[in-house]
Amino acid sequence: MTAERLNIISLIEGCKKNDSKSQHIIYDKFYGKMMGVALRYFKDYDTASDVVQESFIKAFSKINQFEGGENFGGWLKRIVVNHSLDQLRKNKKVSFTSEDELQHQTYDDETEDLSYYSGINMNQILEAVHELSDSYKTVFNLYVLDGLTHKEIANVLGISEGTSKSNYAKAKKKLKTILSNRFNL
Repeated sequence: MTAERLNIISLIEGCKKNDSKSQHIIYDKFYGKMMGVALRYFKDYDTASDVVQESFIKAFSKINQFEGGENFGGWLKRIVVNHSLDQLRKNKKVSFTSEDELQHQTYDDETEDLSYYSGINMNQILEAVHELSDSYKTVFNLYVLDGLTHKEIANVLGISEGTSKSNYAKAKKKLKTILSNRFNL
């Protein structure tokens, strides 16, 4: 086990003992990454910051439930994603398109021509993602960036698997339009 992993484990143990110095170090270490996660769901920096702050509070209050050893970052990320989804639901900003509204759509990601996106960097794509509706952005983020399956997304969001696929397909189509217009593709 590397020194970095041992350090994280000892910091987590300190957090379990309510040691504020350990909490501060963990906060500083993971804040930037967690802001990146929250900013995928919220265009507004202040809202994303609030979500991250509240997620850290929740994480520290439930730190005794964490048993993942060195996988603290993944556990914390899941808290941030779940809290982001809760905030979107609470503010009623997410309205999902029914699967019936997208007829005969293919969902096979293997057929996507990736050469279409050559010359576009990740920051430019993420900027375009922010232009999507909250529902499309949420499904896109959960599927592409957080690696959930459509079945898992359906369970998390309380929608059907088909609705998840429909929103993802529409998000991809809208992103393609946004990127085409922005980069003359």
